Amino acid sequence: MRAFICSLLLLGLAAAPAGAADKFRLTSPDIKPGSKIGDMFVFNSFGCTGQNVSPALSWSGAPAGTKGYVLTVYDPDAPTGSGFWHWVMYNIPASVTSLPRGAGAPGKGPEGSVVGNTDYGAPGYGGPCPPKGDKPHRYIFTLYAVKTDKLEVPPNPTPAVVGFVTHYATIAKTSFTALYGD
Repeated sequence: MRAFICSLLLLGLAAAPAGAADKFRLTSPDIKPGSKIGDMFVFNSFGCTGQNVSPALSWSGAPAGTKGYVLTVYDPDAPTGSGFWHWVMYNIPASVTSLPRGAGAPGKGPEGSVVGNTDYGAPGYGGPCPPKGDKPHRYIFTLYAVKTDKLEVPPNPTPAVVGFVTHYATIAKTSFTALYGD
């Protein structure tokens, strides 16, 4: 019975038409997917000596019904048991299709957007800084198209709370992964 149900689900997925979400793309002129992240974008503390500047990003192909965006950068390889959130920006207006280099600093994002807290304990972009000797870490840049122009979150939410609310508001998402480490 289980095999039959799985077969039906797979057939349904195979028959599903490609939608607008398939055209939703996130890119960066500063960081290419699969490449090493440059020192300009690396954290400047915890033993790292980067410039901690957020990279420029742009996106296209948002699906119909998009009322806003949420951006995250997440390191699943951090030795914390739960990964590490390096950038959280939410309530990005639907009219915005790019962020210039440096927009991750508090007060530098698009009007109406919120630069949220990271796992460094402060709001703003916090670049890569894996422990010395670790294998290179993956940094997943993800943009969520959401069905609301404002996430209903408490003041100063943790990245996990923003992620929880974003999960239920997401229409589509797009991402790319880059690397940093020894």
